[in-house]
Amino acid sequence: MSDILCLYYSRTGKTREVMQDMAQALDAELVEITDGIDRSGALGFFMCGIDAMRRGTHKTQPYKTERELEDYKLVVLGTPIWAGRCSSVMRGFLKRHGLELRNVAYVLTRGSEHRDEDIFDQMDLYTTRPRLAGASIRVDSVGYHFWRDQFLNELKNLCNDLPALYAMDDVAVPAEPVKKSRRRRRRRRTEDDNAG
Repeated sequence: MSDILCLYYSRTGKTREVMQDMAQALDAELVEITDGIDRSGALGFFMCGIDAMRRGTHKTQPYKTERELEDYKLVVLGTPIWAGRCSSVMRGFLKRHGLELRNVAYVLTRGSEHRDEDIFDQMDLYTTRPRLAGASIRVDSVGYHFWRDQFLNELKNLCNDLPALYAMDDVAVPAEPVKKSRRRRRRRRTEDDNAG
């Protein structure tokens, strides 16, 4: 059983390709999530942008992991960029399960030259603590393999350091509920989401 989970949503298959590479290199469990909505074709592409701008989400369909989300040493979340935001599917997942994640890293896949790294901060609003690492990758670019490998090395180094961080989490358990309630209030003020 792996201590690392690579969890992702992919509309066109590009995010899936990146996350499969990551999971194989990290010897991690790989899980795909979806909300069951067909977003294929030009109309689906248009609707993705609308969903992202409206920050609307739908409940993700059931998925299966080997252990509970909070029991993973590291969860790597992969999502395409939609209209300068993470996909509504990943946003929906984070809204419902973000507080269960102890240590997270993000992989954004993009079609443009713009890196959109401010999306990392948007995603951090839904988690207990900020990300440990993040990468914005363009799959079809010349530098794809370089940036992917650099991010993988960063994750491997983090995983070597995580046992110490993981042990420190157990000591700080009493303060956790206070952080969660503050985070939820802050999220409601900063994100005007259409919960569905």
